Amino acid sequence: MAPKLDRGAWLQRRVDGWQVASGRWVSGLLLFLTLTGLAIFALPFSVFTQHAVIVHTAVGIVFLVPFVWYLVRHVAAYWRYPLTHVKFTGYVAGLMAVVCSLSGVVLTWESAFGTRITYLWRTVHIVTTFGLILFLVPHLATVLARERRAKTAGAPDLAAGIRGHGRVALVCAGTCLLSIAFLTATVRPVSLDNSFPDDYDRYGDPDAGPFAPSLATTSTGGAFDPRTLSGSASCGTVGCHEEIYNEWLPSAHRYASMDAGFQAIQSVMAEQNGPASTRYCGGCHDPISLFSGTKNIGVEDLTGLSGYQEGISCLACHAIDQTDVKGNANYVMTQPERYVWELREGATATFLANFLIRAYPEKHVSTLSRRMFKTPEFCAACHKQFIDEEVNQVGWVQLQNQYDNWKASRWHDEEDPGRTIECRECHMPLQDSTDPAAGDLTDFNRSKDDGKHRSHRFLGANQFIPILHDLPGAEEHCAMTEQWLKGELEIPEIADRWTQGPAVPIELNVPASARPGDEVHVRVRIINNKAGHDFPTGPLDIIQAWIEIDVKDDSGRVVFSSGKMDEHKFIDTGTFMFKAEPVDRYGNLIDRHNLWEMVGVRFKRSLFPGSEEVASYTFDCSGVGPEPGEKPGLSEEAAVAVPDELVGDLHVEARLNYRKFDQYLLDFAFGEDSGLTAPVTCLSTARATIAVERL
Repeated sequence: MAPKLDRGAWLQRRVDGWQVASGRWVSGLLLFLTLTGLAIFALPFSVFTQHAVIVHTAVGIVFLVPFVWYLVRHVAAYWRYPLTHVKFTGYVAGLMAVVCSLSGVVLTWESAFGTRITYLWRTVHIVTTFGLILFLVPHLATVLARERRAKTAGAPDLAAGIRGHGRVALVCAGTCLLSIAFLTATVRPVSLDNSFPDDYDRYGDPDAGPFAPSLATTSTGGAFDPRTLSGSASCGTVGCHEEIYNEWLPSAHRYASMDAGFQAIQSVMAEQNGPASTRYCGGCHDPISLFSGTKNIGVEDLTGLSGYQEGISCLACHAIDQTDVKGNANYVMTQPERYVWELREGATATFLANFLIRAYPEKHVSTLSRRMFKTPEFCAACHKQFIDEEVNQVGWVQLQNQYDNWKASRWHDEEDPGRTIECRECHMPLQDSTDPAAGDLTDFNRSKDDGKHRSHRFLGANQFIPILHDLPGAEEHCAMTEQWLKGELEIPEIADRWTQGPAVPIELNVPASARPGDEVHVRVRIINNKAGHDFPTGPLDIIQAWIEIDVKDDSGRVVFSSGKMDEHKFIDTGTFMFKAEPVDRYGNLIDRHNLWEMVGVRFKRSLFPGSEEVASYTFDCSGVGPEPGEKPGLSEEAAVAVPDELVGDLHVEARLNYRKFDQYLLDFAFGEDSGLTAPVTCLSTARATIAVERL
């Protein structure tokens, strides 16, 4: 039952309530928190809203103790009075404030010490803010109307208490707002120097873009400060994208510019054609240096000044705004709007930058995560290459072209996307994940809560460079690349569309039997079964894939062999080989990856998806190989005459081998005494036995 107070005592209690210091400060802080919360929710991303998030959070922490103290006292003071609409709206407003505060504490903890905020808690925080306004405004309006009537009836102290309460609350809220204004005026985003070096020279046609002969450009048409696209470590060292960062560290994207082979070839290109010509390679291999203008005359190290350690950095992919399937890095790079505390030195700045990204993630997500990144057309910007007249001084020549291969293959079904296998499904298979980027609603077979992310290893066919450079995780990465090349890496999401077994299996076709003195024909069938593009693909003047074959009798004596490497790691002349032999305008072989001189090819062998080749052999028991003058990789036939002294049957083993770099290029780039040689991976094996019939 409500206490019985006379009119004077009741008015005095109300006067005292308006004069309580904790109540005045709570009102001021609550007003500030409500206003800034609405601003953060409704206003676009800006320096002001970023500082508002930080000050809102700090004030919210300070607000907790006086709020709890005031709320307990306020509820206790009116608990025994009848439940009126005033009391009801006050109770509900108080409940909303409590839940809003609780959700704010959770969000603050997640932003400061977690990897991402929970959107359910964020929704609760926003909904209860509006709920607080919805119930607190009528509560206060009714109370103030009642107090106005009391003042009219002769309660001057009550009016003074209300005015004092309002002044303190406004001063408190205004002071906090001024702190945001001060930070907005004084702590601005780090200024970036988006200017070319004074001696920056253009390549070729003066009307060509500033990054020619690369087709890559920026959204402004000008240079970008190297900090624009660098700093990948910050994505992984703060706990957010650690799993993805560790996958990227030994990947081909990461070492795209530090690759020792790339560096050696780039140096030769710069010596022959000038440093500016190396921009042709920069869009795909070294965008940080390209867009900062450091692939320029007078620069000793055309990559090390900015892009060496990162190559295709996190932002070098995620800041691309447009792509074109023409290839040769035909894309437009934007300059991401960094959070105000990013790019600053010191632990405090780093903490605040990371806190903002997690607490206020919309800009981060909308800028760096787009549907475009998940399309084959996005990959095509770099995974399609050509030489044109601007570079070779002769005319247009198609080079590697994974995109068009894929689009014309059985792996692309225009009418039934469910039957299509896209680039990311093979080269970025799903991984179990605790990463904030886990989950995806845009894939037809995924959900936002599937607990997986796309691997950023970008597994392909280079099992050499990560170990050569001793990159973090290189051993594991190269072991996975070996599995990938052999077709042993399982990808459950496409298991119903992708066959089991080797990516490029081989089959032996041999006679069931032979007699001494017979000529035996052996055929090796090679099928591009699972690759979504040509096999092999990439720079075929460097890459080598070949058939190695051995024929032995029961004693282990080698009757015939082909495709062996000598002590210098060169492959036998006459080996059946997949590769290309490009030539320059004078017909000279392009054998140092000097593609800037290429005008065509004199020989090329690769397998389109689903197609096959057959290597045929005959064996001469005298061991005579190809006729003099035959070129490596051109031999199609060898004859097998079975000698009388054979012991038992003939055992045939064929292997499809692969290596990323031919030995000649490594010797040219690093010297014959370097001891460098690319590892050889056996992609598939086939065995057969030929029974030897004796009279």
